[in-house]
Amino acid sequence: MDTKELLKKVRKIEIKTRRLSDHVFGGEYHSTFKGRGMTFSEVRQYQFGDDVRNIDWNVTARYNEPFIKVFEEERELTLMLMVDISGSEYFGTQEQFKNEIITEIAATLSFSAMQNNDKTGLILFSDEIELYIPPKKGKSHVLRIIRELIEFKPKSNKTDIANALKFLSSVMKKKAIVFVLSDFIADSYRDTLKIAAKKHDVTGIRIYDKAEETIPNLGMVEMQDQETGELLLVNTGSKSVRNQYYSYHRERVDYFTESFTKSGAGALSCRVDESYVKKLLGYFKRR
Repeated sequence: MDTKELLKKVRKIEIKTRRLSDHVFGGEYHSTFKGRGMTFSEVRQYQFGDDVRNIDWNVTARYNEPFIKVFEEERELTLMLMVDISGSEYFGTQEQFKNEIITEIAATLSFSAMQNNDKTGLILFSDEIELYIPPKKGKSHVLRIIRELIEFKPKSNKTDIANALKFLSSVMKKKAIVFVLSDFIADSYRDTLKIAAKKHDVTGIRIYDKAEETIPNLGMVEMQDQETGELLLVNTGSKSVRNQYYSYHRERVDYFTESFTKSGAGALSCRVDESYVKKLLGYFKRR
């Protein structure tokens, strides 16, 4: 993709997602994630009705009258976007591929964080860490994130969500708002997710195509695994093959939902032909 075409794509995504974050998500993002941490601000004299647990006993002893500690919201937050760029994201039977929807959602969240004067960071992962952009503020930083989401070419087509979550824990020492965007056609990440969710405010956004849910009866079909490149001859006319595939898909979806909810993390699923705006707003309102 040449520079002119890339800038055009970045601008198009900026216009669409900026409008969403300005008019729709700004307030929702703020009210959903505000007050995640409280920092000590000052001490003042105790007033009737104050929480006695906040009494500062050192100051109280010094002045012989009760003083309490005053806390305020830690307003500045850090948003971390963890984006799966493995081979299966470059799939779609509708107007857009999964990775295009993921880019739009990530851009919308980034602009919402920018409006809130928060930092945003990015982790692009496959079965390895493909790119890490440390959290920073500002529009030029958000535009760089969008640019990388559009044009970055992964070295690997495979997926390892557990490895990505381990990397998150190693680079993010302070609590962050974390969105993991993937199709979650993977397993073995539950234990790592539990550790990450104890420290951070984690949400998994599963993006999928309806063609992935079932295989239609098309007779003998040659199929390619997006992640391994392996070509397989599949008899889609066989009911047991179709049932096996459906069971495999359901297991992955159930694993995703259970892993996130049991870890105390948030989870939402969005099909590529559905409105991610409605899905995200519904999710923010439920929190």
